[in-house]
Amino acid sequence: MAAAREKGKAAKRAESKLSFVPGSIVRILMENFLTYTICEVRPGPNLNVVVGANGTGKSSIVCAICLGLAGKPSFLGRADKIGLFVKQGCMKGTVEIELFKSPNNIIITREIHVLNNTSVWFLNGKPATLKTVEEQIADFNIQVDNLCQFLPQDKVGEFTKLSKIELLEATEKSIGSPEMYQFHCELKNFREKERELESLCREKTASLEKMKQRVERYKQDVERYHECKRHVDLIEMLERKRPWVEYENVREQHEEVKQCRNQVKKELKSLREMQAPWTRKIQEAQENLNNLDMKTRDNTAEIRSIFQKCKEKQDALEMKDKQIEEINQAFRMKKDEETNRQKKIHQTQNIIEEWQNELNTMAVCENLQPQIDAVNTELKKLQEEKANIDNDVSDLRAEKNNQEREEKRIIDRLGQLNNIMHMKEENLKMRFRDTHSALMWLRNNKDKFKKQTCEPMMLEVRDHQKLRVNAVCAPAESCAENLPSRPIEELHRYGFYSYLRELFDAPSPVMNYLCNQYRVHDVPVGTQKTRDMIERIIQETNLKHIYTAEERYIIKVSSYTKQTISSNTCLREAQYLTSSVDTEEIGHLENQRQDISNTLKSLDARLTALFERQKLLDHKDNKLRQEKKALLERGNRRRQLESKIGVKYDSLRQLEQDAIDLEKEFQLANVKIKEINKQKAELVTELMHLIKRIIPLKVAKADLACQMTRVTAEKNRLQSEYKAGTVQLRATQQRFHELDNRKQLLYEKCKELMKQAQHICRLGPDQDFPEEFKVAFQTLPNTLEEIDAFLNEEKTRASCFTGLSASVVEEYNKQTQEIQQLTEYLEEKKNELYNYKQNISQVKEKWLNLLKVMIEQINGKFSKFFSSMQCVGEVDLHTENEEEYEKYGIRIRVKFHSSSELHELTPYHHSGGEKTVSTMLYLMALQELNRCPFRVVDEINQGMDPMNERRVFEMVVETACKKRTSQYFLITPKLLQNLTYNDKMTVLFVYNGPFMLGTYEWNIKRFKKRQRRLSSMTES
Repeated sequence: MAAAREKGKAAKRAESKLSFVPGSIVRILMENFLTYTICEVRPGPNLNVVVGANGTGKSSIVCAICLGLAGKPSFLGRADKIGLFVKQGCMKGTVEIELFKSPNNIIITREIHVLNNTSVWFLNGKPATLKTVEEQIADFNIQVDNLCQFLPQDKVGEFTKLSKIELLEATEKSIGSPEMYQFHCELKNFREKERELESLCREKTASLEKMKQRVERYKQDVERYHECKRHVDLIEMLERKRPWVEYENVREQHEEVKQCRNQVKKELKSLREMQAPWTRKIQEAQENLNNLDMKTRDNTAEIRSIFQKCKEKQDALEMKDKQIEEINQAFRMKKDEETNRQKKIHQTQNIIEEWQNELNTMAVCENLQPQIDAVNTELKKLQEEKANIDNDVSDLRAEKNNQEREEKRIIDRLGQLNNIMHMKEENLKMRFRDTHSALMWLRNNKDKFKKQTCEPMMLEVRDHQKLRVNAVCAPAESCAENLPSRPIEELHRYGFYSYLRELFDAPSPVMNYLCNQYRVHDVPVGTQKTRDMIERIIQETNLKHIYTAEERYIIKVSSYTKQTISSNTCLREAQYLTSSVDTEEIGHLENQRQDISNTLKSLDARLTALFERQKLLDHKDNKLRQEKKALLERGNRRRQLESKIGVKYDSLRQLEQDAIDLEKEFQLANVKIKEINKQKAELVTELMHLIKRIIPLKVAKADLACQMTRVTAEKNRLQSEYKAGTVQLRATQQRFHELDNRKQLLYEKCKELMKQAQHICRLGPDQDFPEEFKVAFQTLPNTLEEIDAFLNEEKTRASCFTGLSASVVEEYNKQTQEIQQLTEYLEEKKNELYNYKQNISQVKEKWLNLLKVMIEQINGKFSKFFSSMQCVGEVDLHTENEEEYEKYGIRIRVKFHSSSELHELTPYHHSGGEKTVSTMLYLMALQELNRCPFRVVDEINQGMDPMNERRVFEMVVETACKKRTSQYFLITPKLLQNLTYNDKMTVLFVYNGPFMLGTYEWNIKRFKKRQRRLSSMTES
């Protein structure tokens, strides 16, 4: 019997395994995930109804499915960080999902680490990358981000907000064949490319037409340009020939002048042979004249040398005279010095005699010492008093400096505090302009309030400004001093270090309000230790609000189940209270500043009194010093006279010792003068000898001058006789020079004209004349007059063609080439556009065929479901333009009342229950058509009335329990009584609480054995 039962169970498991579609969820394991420490769920292959009270962890299973299959936290709408899905107090959580696949299932494991919000992936127990996992999931067509397949609790409302376009794409991905969505994407891409090509073809066609019109305008200008070019080329050839003709004319003139020059050269040679004897005589006379001139220059040079020596001797004589004068001057100075010495001796003797008489008449010096001692004593007292005053002044100045420094420090600190207040006001002004305006009004109108007002908290301050500002009233009773429910010392073991009230300061009314409204005096603040043991704290302390460094916890007790429910939120960074101002410190600083100001005034008064006393003492000191000086002078006058008389006697003795012997000085001066006169006599003798040498040289110079006069006269006579015979020679010579110069000019002109002609024809110096130029020149005139006339005629014709340039031809050729290129490019794009149209036509036909079949199937199911509920529902394909493939969409139209018309399902026209029923029935319509392995719907029945909920549930059971349908998860907190169930459906009851057995302690065999024992006991 037992063997048969085991065999039946094995057969049932095999049948169940065969009924799973590939990609269905076989097992879900959660460890340290949200509310679960460890939990394993084994769903059935068809409909799985997950039932449990709110907060037990139903949606945690949905979160595990989404995150375990590579879904993003943001899709669930719960949190944006993956680490927040780990159970509170744990550093790591795990989600493991087993997907059905023949012959071996796929096991996907995701480890979530709180520390850095990262995940580690495993595939069948081996480490894998997220990309590998996503590829494996995509092979099963699992789309956790598709609301038609996966509808979590927080996303139910978003399904009805899907646009028709988004609903079509989600449906295609969910139940359509893989080719259908691919065809749709291709059509949208083809249509976008088609638009671009059509726009491009239109633009290029318009550009091509404009370019052709522009080329037609250029064509006439090009013909005129070519005609003008012919005239210009002829002008250029005439201008090339003209310098050659001009060169040939000048060359012929050069040959004629050259022949005349040679003839005159022969005549000049004959005349020069006739004049040769006269020329030799003139040359001999010139040579004699040159010799005489050389001798004259030598004679003049020697005379100049002797004159120089005579001048030197004369200068030496003058120097000797100056030396004699200097000796006489020195003797006169000695004589004057002796006279002055005698005068000084006489004056000194007179002064000594006067001082001696004054000393003899002076009385015996009286005793002045007692008076001087009395003055010294008085001065000493004055000095001591002045020193005391100076010390007092120094002390007062030091104290004043200290007070001024302290005052400056207080002013700086007040400036800092006021600056912080200004920054806060600016921040308030930027963020809440009305509140700032109300604050300014309050400061100007505080006298209008009966009681104290605190900035910036006010209640609807309404003035003519019409500002709306939120504010509060402080409670009448004082709450700021309320004691917490327990001392903070009792909470130290949980990591709490203070209550929230102790961490900030505020005016008394503000603190009263915060304590009364938010009970900040009873909200503890903890550390990381508090966060690590938060579950224990919630169980043991019964605290309602808890703060840590990063999070805020709120603990509530359910009114129905008495179960403790906690929630936590991350603390945002500080925005408005990042800088605070201590008003008590400002008041204390202002009081200190006033005290310092009073102290400084007192110090200034004391310093002024000391300075007045110091002036009085200085005046008295000066008076005593003058008196002491007069006494000292009276006692020292006799000693001064005796000392002065002694000094004068010393000076007198020195003057008597410095006497000069004038007789001796006179003799020494005479000896020096005699020696100098002797030297002068020698210089005079040498000067006479030089004068005697210069006389014969002067005579010789006069003789040479006479000879030069005779030779010059002879030369002049010969030249006058030669001149008569050279008139014809000069005339011939001048004519020869003229012809030679003209020949040279014509030669240079020929060279210049040759260069010009070669340059105009672009020929090198050694390059032969081109044959083409010879042929062209033969058809042109040969004289300059004819060439100039022809040239003027052609220039006149060419000048008629104005406004033309080579750029016209270049632009014409460029435009012609561009037209050809653009024509080819346009033809290529038209062919490409034609190919795209063909592709669109082919893909459109395939896509629309598949799409229409799919929508007809959905509409059939959807209409059937609505008909069973005595309502009307339709699903059709909606588009405004058949060519706008990106605007195709699925339109759902429903009618819940017989009196109304069919209306499109929108989040604004229908009620919440109607939207929920429509969504559920649409998803059921997709169920049998669905090619995805499973579908999840979380608490979608909450907005339905009991009748609709029962009908919908029966439809879900009927649809999801058919053979070979995909797996279905229906999450709900409650079910109606007496619902219809199916043997193929699986009901999963979620119980969660402090008294639950562990996952692996649940023994079904033991429970069944106990049930049989109890049943037998009942029967007996």
